[in-house]
Amino acid sequence: MGSKGGSNPFAHLEKTLEVGGVSYKYYDLGSLGIQFSRLPYSIRVLLESAVRNCDEIQVLKSDVEKILDWESNENDPAGVEVQFRPARVILQDFTGVPAVVDLAAMRDAVKVMGKNYELVNPICPTDLVIDHSVQVDHSGSSEALEKNQALEFERNKERFMFLKWGAKAFKNMLIVPPGCGIVHQVNLEYLARVVFSDGDTFYPDSVVGTDSHTTMINGLGVLGWGVGGIEAEAVMMGLPMSMVLPQVVGYRLTGEVNQYVTSTDVVLTITKNLRQLGVVGKFVEFFGSGVAKLSIADRATISNMAPEYGATCAFFPVDNSTMQYLRQTNRGEKTIANVETYLKAVGMFRNYNNTAEDPVFSQVVELDLSTVVSCMSGPKRPHDRVAVTEMKSDFQQCLTSKIGFKGYGITAEKLSSVIPFVYENREYTITHGSVLIAAITSCTNTSNPSVMLGAGLLAKKAVEAGLTVAPYVKTSLSPGSGVVTYYLRESGVIPFLQQLGFDIVGYGCMTCIGNSGPLPDPVAEAVEKGDLVCAGVLSGNRNFEGRIHPHLRANYLASPLLVIAYAISGTVNIDFETQPIGNGTNGPVFLRDIWPLRDEIQKVEQQFVIPAMFQDVYSNIQQGNKRWNDLQAPEGFLYPWDGESTYIKNPPFFTGMTNELTPVAPIKDAYVLLNLGDSVTTDHISPAGSISRVSPAARYLSERGLTPKDFNSYGSRRGNDAIMARGTFANIRLVNKLVAKSGPRTVHFPDGEEMDIFDAAERYMGEGKQVIVLAGKEYGSGSSRDWAAKGPFLLGVKAVIAESYERIHRSNLVGMGILPLQYLQGQNAETLGLTGKEIFNIPISDKILAKQKIEVTTSAGKAFTTIARIDTDVEVAYYKNGGILPYMVRRIVSSN
Repeated sequence: MGSKGGSNPFAHLEKTLEVGGVSYKYYDLGSLGIQFSRLPYSIRVLLESAVRNCDEIQVLKSDVEKILDWESNENDPAGVEVQFRPARVILQDFTGVPAVVDLAAMRDAVKVMGKNYELVNPICPTDLVIDHSVQVDHSGSSEALEKNQALEFERNKERFMFLKWGAKAFKNMLIVPPGCGIVHQVNLEYLARVVFSDGDTFYPDSVVGTDSHTTMINGLGVLGWGVGGIEAEAVMMGLPMSMVLPQVVGYRLTGEVNQYVTSTDVVLTITKNLRQLGVVGKFVEFFGSGVAKLSIADRATISNMAPEYGATCAFFPVDNSTMQYLRQTNRGEKTIANVETYLKAVGMFRNYNNTAEDPVFSQVVELDLSTVVSCMSGPKRPHDRVAVTEMKSDFQQCLTSKIGFKGYGITAEKLSSVIPFVYENREYTITHGSVLIAAITSCTNTSNPSVMLGAGLLAKKAVEAGLTVAPYVKTSLSPGSGVVTYYLRESGVIPFLQQLGFDIVGYGCMTCIGNSGPLPDPVAEAVEKGDLVCAGVLSGNRNFEGRIHPHLRANYLASPLLVIAYAISGTVNIDFETQPIGNGTNGPVFLRDIWPLRDEIQKVEQQFVIPAMFQDVYSNIQQGNKRWNDLQAPEGFLYPWDGESTYIKNPPFFTGMTNELTPVAPIKDAYVLLNLGDSVTTDHISPAGSISRVSPAARYLSERGLTPKDFNSYGSRRGNDAIMARGTFANIRLVNKLVAKSGPRTVHFPDGEEMDIFDAAERYMGEGKQVIVLAGKEYGSGSSRDWAAKGPFLLGVKAVIAESYERIHRSNLVGMGILPLQYLQGQNAETLGLTGKEIFNIPISDKILAKQKIEVTTSAGKAFTTIARIDTDVEVAYYKNGGILPYMVRRIVSSN
């Protein structure tokens, strides 16, 4: 199973296991001794992969020894580098389209260099689920689903045709058509193997994906996390991942949640706790008797939000509940027998009630589940948890607090602003805190039957009590898969959801990614007129500024049940304990009057969530639907690029490249394109949502004859580098210290002219000048978005100097040949007196080393030391090649 060309020094560990009369090989890790039995279960997966793939070429014997000696190595301050070969790769279409575009462009580059371009194929099994292209253009009616799906195909025809071409043109790539569900739920319910039985060998399933919430699969006992699209392409092409051996935080769960608490409340509590603890770059592994009380869907909900608390992954080892879930999702008895027999034989099957099985952890934290209370997170970050009982007072405090993550700076005279408007021939008013979007959406919760059925039961009780939702509130329900619709229909709750406006609007990641669609014009105009802080409430995992909708400044993550509750109340400025949620048929109704208990929900779940549903939904998934099947895709190994397309464009990443490396050169006389603060997310750097009518991207599209209704989103246009370069740093909430107001503007030096960021970058490049970016803490947090690195590369950014980086984004920068520099501990732009108006010089050369200290000098006479956050020797090789993409092309050419 190792790479071609090398022998495996651990071949003696190979044993035979018989299941159902069939013999399989596997590697007996238990024979490695007591060190193995002390390893966290997540580290055991890394160890097995290293043992199986060890060939002394790409994966070394020393990698195995380092992982086996994890207990000694995990606290090494310098970091211990190891190689990891995941079993598979998973993509969604927003990040998958640019990956397939790069592969198609690689074939062209290899052809130009006179080699066999047909060799450019994924080597690692790769699945791509089309799920991010549907928007909530229509809602609140039974026709919404059909209308939204029709618009989805109309807008994205070019993208879908390109992906359909890719499904045929590339080997070892499965593409799941649109309309099937959210990538992570499809992964959980259908794609995940848990244990591979390829050929005659057993080994654990593991996965990396181009979506940060790939971590969700850890709830099923499959080790996985999000990586940058560029890094994922390297894995697809057969390269092992270079990673620093992580610390593993053991999270002990005890007790049991009470009758009024949902899994969403649990995950938001864990998110806050772990964000405060600090788990960036670490694995989190759950253990303790409380885990046995959680369903796989509950565990997956917790694992899903690992990016929000900063962990690389949040792992739940396989146990008996996993086996029950595999049966429930119709995986087949043979598969289940293989999984259970192999994992028990290799020491990776857990009994959470047996403390003797608890491994050694770097540190241990604990949560008593009985202490969790109903809560939400917001208004601007997923880890800012607020108990529902404190929501009213917290929101009111946010209104008057200074502008920041928990403040809007609303003056006293504007606190009571009330704006009237007319909608559907009736007058309404809105004010600060008015709920304008209420969306049951996103992978976090729509995979979980307990909260989805809970929402349905709450809707039923609300309707029976005579409660309604104001018609101007944009309500929507986007299930994570067809299975959800199935059990909501069979349990009889869909009519009640519909009566409150929660009709099914599509299958995919919608409101949570920013595909929330437009608000009614009168509503949007009222918000603008009053400069109101209005709210969105969604069952998602992301609520960063400007992400959900440009008119909503406050966005709260909540369980599907609370989404409905706040839709009914019409405001987040309410105390459900003391104020009624609304007036029903018989007078005031309180939330406690209609809230379904956990036991009640579980009884319905046991009755209606059955294997036959999963069989029905997934038996024909790859056959697609009529719209997909009617698409006529190009044929052939090379993609016939259309120069007029505004969706798919041959990128410039390989233009003029040869097999000879260009030496690494110093960064000289570089200007600051942007001077940014803390927590700049990938949504700020490369937004996924709507394209503003007054933006460089809009000008580009208008010049090509498109009207605003056809602009679509930045996310849908990630196959076109010209648009994505113009959309880089285009978030309307971006705060650049070089200009007075938030937005995608900067100052061009030395003339001091203020202009759009893209225009300034273009002028710098035309003048032959280099640029850098200054930033604060947690630069690049949020989604694993490769365009957040590709975009700055196209703007000519040579380096970023920041206080700290989000793991995926840092590796993406290196993957595009951008140098990530980090200030020394305790230093930042302010302490060093940097204004962003200086000219910078950064002395680097071919002798650059991983984590090398580099002294930066400025035209103002300042000098300070930084650390090159190129963390491994493999990343050094990528950087010297100008990034991963040219590195892969040179590797393919040299192996021809």
